[in-house]
Amino acid sequence: MPALCACVVAYFAYYAIHGDRGLVAMKQIQGEIAQAEEVLTQLRTEREEMERRAQLLRSDGLDPDMLEERARLMLNFSNPRDVIVKLPKLVEPEGGAAQK
Repeated sequence: MPALCACVVAYFAYYAIHGDRGLVAMKQIQGEIAQAEEVLTQLRTEREEMERRAQLLRSDGLDPDMLEERARLMLNFSNPRDVIVKLPKLVEPEGGAAQK
C-alpha cells in the first residue's frame, strides 16, 4: 500500500511540473505573453505615429508641410531649391543585377 501511494504521489508531482499545465508550461506561456506584450507596445506606438500623421493631413487642420512631403513622395517630385546628388551606378557583378 505505501508503494502504491508513493507511485500516485510521484505521478501527480511529475505532471505538476512537466504536464500540459505544469510549472514548465507556465514559464513558457509567461515568456510568450511577454513577447506578445512587446509586440503590442511596438504596434501601439506605430499606430499612434500613423494617427498623428493622418491628423496632420485632415482637411480641418491641414499642415502644408505634411501635404507637400506626401505629394513629393507619391509623385516623385522635388523642389527647385532641393539639392539632388546623383550617385554613380554600381558595377554589375558577373551574371547578376546591380547590388544595393
